Amino acid sequence: MLVKDVMTTEIVNISPDNSVRQAARVMLDNHVSGLPVVNDQGHLVGLISEGDLIRRTELGGAAPMVDAAVAAEDRANAYLKRSSWRVGDAMTANPLTIDENLSVARAAALMQERGIKRIPVLRDGTLVGIVSRADLLQAILSAKPDETATGDEAIRRSILIRLGENTGLEALDVSVDVADGIVHLWGNVETADCRRAARILAENVHGVRAVVEHFPDPHPR
Repeated sequence: MLVKDVMTTEIVNISPDNSVRQAARVMLDNHVSGLPVVNDQGHLVGLISEGDLIRRTELGGAAPMVDAAVAAEDRANAYLKRSSWRVGDAMTANPLTIDENLSVARAAALMQERGIKRIPVLRDGTLVGIVSRADLLQAILSAKPDETATGDEAIRRSILIRLGENTGLEALDVSVDVADGIVHLWGNVETADCRRAARILAENVHGVRAVVEHFPDPHPR
């Protein structure tokens, strides 16, 4: 599944010359926690989110303690973000963007790696959508079971392919047998998490009726 299949295309944006108060009002009115910031030429220049606003002086927060070794430019920028009335000063500039044809899995990984909740989506450099954590949750709800595997041998091949992907199991020696839709897993898999991952991986293949583990007891008596 690709980002363009799940992204939100009805984009509510704001200008860098709008006020921070207006940005807060637009977020509340549209029930969103962040907005893309677009200039007069239609180019994406930043994102402004709840995270950018919670440190604002309007909330009564004192200036954070800053190491004197921090460059004056960086300290001035921090002051602008918490004090300026302009969205352009308070926003996060040059945000991470992705192409609409990126996989949903990669978008989810980027959110986790960067600790962010939404990513602007581009088509040929033009903003065409926003993909958020909520969109990814919706993709999970609408996902259909894998229908590529039919028959025992096809099920077995599908499981082996998935074991070779980035699951944490690719380095383990796991053997797979399938009979009448029942999967038998063999190999030296010692940790409980790896065993559970192998079982779930097999269970998620279309056509699997049950999974039987034949892993040796890691703590024999």
